[in-house]
Amino acid sequence: MKKYIVGITGASGSIYGVRLLEELIKRECEIYLIVTDNGKKVLEYEMEYDFNQWIENLNTKNSKIKICNINNMFSAVASGSFKTDGMIIVPCSMSTIAKLSGGISDSLIIRAGDVMIKEKRKLIVVPRETPFNSIHLKNMLILSELNVNIIPPMPAFYQKPKTIDDIVNGTVGRILECLGIENELYYHWQSGI
Repeated sequence: MKKYIVGITGASGSIYGVRLLEELIKRECEIYLIVTDNGKKVLEYEMEYDFNQWIENLNTKNSKIKICNINNMFSAVASGSFKTDGMIIVPCSMSTIAKLSGGISDSLIIRAGDVMIKEKRKLIVVPRETPFNSIHLKNMLILSELNVNIIPPMPAFYQKPKTIDDIVNGTVGRILECLGIENELYYHWQSGI
């Protein structure tokens, strides 16, 4: 069984994190979920969910979801000895990216990401900001040079999306592929050859 850490920060785009969790749950993955305080607030605002009710509903669908306290630096996910198949921070705030690129582990989400980097394990960040300024770009370059996968939610219109779900599925499909998880959430380009 695959095991993933999923982080949700206070950037806009909670729907990407929610949708990714749905897909990982379908595949019966073991999930360690870390959500920042602002991540909870943004999720409630954007998704119009009560956060605690949403978590309760997730746990009825998959008892393999472990909720990790953002302030618990003694959590298993804070250690390099904790083996996982990858970590995804979705959406990922620019503050989180800056702290990751600077090695500032002041919360469990940053510490878990730092562990992924130091252990050379799969880390994916899904930045949600536009336009990017030079500081954002430099921080993402630092992470990219450390083999962090950066997947901004940019729709591919050759897929001819008709709904918001189509656009979200395109990004989530790419995240899953980056994790090595086959999926049919989006159209794979065929050149006609």
